[in-house]
Amino acid sequence: MSNSTLSYYNQNAQSFSDSTVNVDMSVLYAEFLPHVTEHGHILDAGCGSARDAMYFKQQGFTVSAFDASEQLAAIASSYLQQPVDVKTFQHLDCVNKYDGIWCCASLLHVPKAELPQVFLKLQNALKPNGVLYVSFKYGTQERVHNGREFTDLNEYGLTALINHHTELKILKQWQTVDQRPERESEVWLNALLTRSELINE
Repeated sequence: MSNSTLSYYNQNAQSFSDSTVNVDMSVLYAEFLPHVTEHGHILDAGCGSARDAMYFKQQGFTVSAFDASEQLAAIASSYLQQPVDVKTFQHLDCVNKYDGIWCCASLLHVPKAELPQVFLKLQNALKPNGVLYVSFKYGTQERVHNGREFTDLNEYGLTALINHHTELKILKQWQTVDQRPERESEVWLNALLTRSELINE
């Protein structure tokens, strides 16, 4: 995440949290959670307000969370009533740990050139047959908007990235519109990916 993007979230942490914490994401949960082992361990990566981590916790899952913004992580930790790590995707460094990883509107701040390495780190952090949810604003460009840097992807861009650089398998890709009031014109690319068990032949 760029310094300008991180500064944006640290300076606007409370207002950002307030604007997102009550957004209804149940349609996306319904896509993701059936693929996660019952009472499994979910990582909310780039958790923001911890809205989604809280929901997963309430459903009986073990939850871990991190955010690059120190200010957002503090708000999220208070809301979630457990520690939230301050780190970036580039610092994710664990193996076979999570049954599910949730990257809702968070990977979109990773520069495009760094996404292959980040997806490898996500792949390694997943247990075999674990599931990864990701979402990006729909498009093909890297851009700056309101002081934040974004990497947009469409189905072709995400498929190429996954197939060329990882052993992840795409289960499903689909488009949704933003759920926040007056943001309905914004289109999102959603995807579910899985880490297949490697078969020794």
